[in-house]
Amino acid sequence: MPDSPEFQASPPVLRVGLIGHSFMGSIHAQAWQSAPRFFDLPVRPEVTTVCGRDADRAGAFADRFGIAHVETDWRRLVESEDVDLIDICVPGDLHAPIAIAALEAGKHVLCEKPLANTTDEADAMVAAARSAAERGVQSMVGYSYRGTPAIAYAQQLVAAGRLGTIRHLRARYLQDWIVDPGFPLVWRLQRDRAGSGALGDIGAHLIDMAAFVTGQRLTEVSALTETFVKQRPLPSASGGLSATAAGSGMGDVTVDDAALFMGRTDTGALATFEATRFATGRKNAVQLEINGSAGSVYFDFENLNELWFHDHALPAAEAGFRRILVTEAEHPFLEAWWPPGHGLGYEHTFVHQAVSLTRAIAAGTAPEPSFESGAYVQRVLAAVEASAAHGSRMTPVG
Repeated sequence: MPDSPEFQASPPVLRVGLIGHSFMGSIHAQAWQSAPRFFDLPVRPEVTTVCGRDADRAGAFADRFGIAHVETDWRRLVESEDVDLIDICVPGDLHAPIAIAALEAGKHVLCEKPLANTTDEADAMVAAARSAAERGVQSMVGYSYRGTPAIAYAQQLVAAGRLGTIRHLRARYLQDWIVDPGFPLVWRLQRDRAGSGALGDIGAHLIDMAAFVTGQRLTEVSALTETFVKQRPLPSASGGLSATAAGSGMGDVTVDDAALFMGRTDTGALATFEATRFATGRKNAVQLEINGSAGSVYFDFENLNELWFHDHALPAAEAGFRRILVTEAEHPFLEAWWPPGHGLGYEHTFVHQAVSLTRAIAAGTAPEPSFESGAYVQRVLAAVEASAAHGSRMTPVG
């Protein structure tokens, strides 16, 4: 029977070329493998090639994840006829050249955040993405926290009017992984590689998350930034990420350790943001609170399966924040996972990112967050740095 399940053709393969194989590369590789195993997708993504400058390390990564091919030059990978999508998981100074080359070569692109190191680079990437979209080539920037079911559900509540008029946005991203002054001078602490420090690495997530959930964008900001430890040991040849992996000699830290800024959105809401790698005891506290005329929501990624919601229409005697366990099949992305109450984790946000991009490519629709969304975040980052450099004055975004 040609229409019976055993004779149905498998979905076509979306061949992914992964550039980068460290922390973020591992998460992306796992996500591409999990996406078609749990979600019903019109095409099946498969990482067919991993690219890294060190052939031995890239080869070991390929063996660990069952990837068939290894490449050591991203230019050859971008031009290869054996890949359909380029996934960029390398430091920010390489985002623009790789993404633009890939789009011009007709490859779909997933680029890790922040989109670029400068607004000029971001604008060039947007121009390349727009041109590629006219040829059916799609692009997406990797703001993975949009794939957190509780954050996606908060966005649905706001869109449905459950919070009324938005008046306050309050966002914090708190880490402590470089509190030790003996921690080595890794690339994330160097402006020429990373673009900025806590601001661009983790603050960018807050900017995108606030815009995603509320649909509002900042129009002006006033900021302070600080670098608490201005010199650090040069890393050892092993490249380990601990104080014991530090080598000899010292180097300058050229990015911020912490950033604080406030601003106003295009609808008049007031917003405050804090991003720091010096919140001792905090590991990955991504917190978002939104207050509106009809209600509020609060989220903390360290309890990522929960969303707290206050419905201000209820009588005062029973009103207050209540905990919603975001694990029901009706919640965003949950249709493919476990029974209610069996929570998800950090890695699932990247699976959902892969699912969203795969479905958009198959449908020929523009995925979100787009390069345009990434460029907006880049303009906010630039405005924050300009404000901090000029004494915390109000600085227009863009």
